[in-house]
Amino acid sequence: MSAAGVVRSAARAGLLRYRRSWGLWLLLLVAPVGARFMIGDESGGVHIAIDNRLPLLTAPVLGLWLGIVVSTLLLPVAYAYLRANVTRRQPWQVEEVTAASRIAIMLGRFVADAAVLLAALTALTLAGWFLCWLLAQGPLDLPGMSYGLWIIAAPSLIGLAALRCWLSARPWLRGGAGDLLFVLLWLTSIAMPAMMQGSASSFSSNLLDFAGYYRPLVAGAPGGASDFAIGGVEVEPGRVVLDVAKALGAPGYAASRMAWIGIAILLVILSGLAYRPHRAGRRAPMQGRLARLLSAGPPPPADPAASPALPARRPFAGLLWSELRLIGTGRVFLLLASAAAAIGLAGDYRRGGSVAALLLLAFALSAHAGRCEARGLLMLTRTTCVTPAARRAAFLAAGTLWALLMALPAALVRLSPDPLLLALGTGAAASAGALGLAMLSGGPFAPRLVLLVAWYAYFSA
Repeated sequence: MSAAGVVRSAARAGLLRYRRSWGLWLLLLVAPVGARFMIGDESGGVHIAIDNRLPLLTAPVLGLWLGIVVSTLLLPVAYAYLRANVTRRQPWQVEEVTAASRIAIMLGRFVADAAVLLAALTALTLAGWFLCWLLAQGPLDLPGMSYGLWIIAAPSLIGLAALRCWLSARPWLRGGAGDLLFVLLWLTSIAMPAMMQGSASSFSSNLLDFAGYYRPLVAGAPGGASDFAIGGVEVEPGRVVLDVAKALGAPGYAASRMAWIGIAILLVILSGLAYRPHRAGRRAPMQGRLARLLSAGPPPPADPAASPALPARRPFAGLLWSELRLIGTGRVFLLLASAAAAIGLAGDYRRGGSVAALLLLAFALSAHAGRCEARGLLMLTRTTCVTPAARRAAFLAAGTLWALLMALPAALVRLSPDPLLLALGTGAAASAGALGLAMLSGGPFAPRLVLLVAWYAYFSA
């Protein structure tokens, strides 16, 4: 089969799997339903503020508004969909022993992922047309509204599909390390436009803005405006006029957006070149003395002459102890937990120890919650004498207790209960979030991604 045939085959297989998934139809439904909540007003919603005032909501401004929200705030949602949907498992046992080009297979998967994301953007466009008729002031400019939405959001979504290919190319990026890298790249893409402040609009300067949100706000804002904000910010009465035609027509802006599409295709090609096959068996990441030192060690040998175990007098205490050990399994976790507790001894606990402890718990809690809430395992655990509700209560208590244990040294050194109170609230929230998302998704990916994003919001605040 030719390379073009491999691309078509891989894309068709991905699209067929998407079509059979209820998640696709949910995504296409969420896009138009959520469109109204993306447009904020003085009472709530997602705000795009210029000098603490909202722009006058014309049809082109509405398209620009929706595009900025998708390109900045909703990229983690799209990433979670790509990594957790029906195509997360690929038939690598068949594909990786064929002579088909890995680049062609990657391009086919990229086409399928990009097509699904652009289909959701199309549904959002149709919802935007309705919002134009319902909310927009001035002429009903549907082409202007659509252009503003697509020129900002489409290259970002296509780039996200390419990034998903890259994160599936290397073995160490197919799990939690890849999710952490995505969060860092997403945050960097939002912060990078700060380097453009004060610079003239050009192709090279606009290329720094992967999300494509900075130049439309700066170039179209009234003269003298210097403060721009996206999200749930406080706004003042009154509206400012945003010149969308001038903003989107800034020198080099449209060319930079097209360039990001080319960069995305190049990244897919590099992903095919850098692809490393899966391995059926897991190998230890480290060998030798260091591996033996950091591993949990073998279980104690069985004693055939031991008497039968008696029923536990305190079943919940035993369950809690088991959950504590499973969340904090291995010497690596204990070393990192000790390091987080040591960080909490210096400076403000909120800015040091609490942040380090929550980052560790984001990985540990999501991993254990994903194991416990796996669909196949739930069928087995329902047959045991421990009810699912008791096990989940023990998980919440164990996660909170780990946060308290890491905060205990800081509380003893300061002779203050404040670190413990903070750990009580953050540990309980992280445990509840990990458990709830694992129950909904049946795996560790969604809890890990959401907890990482929430961790960054906590760290920034």
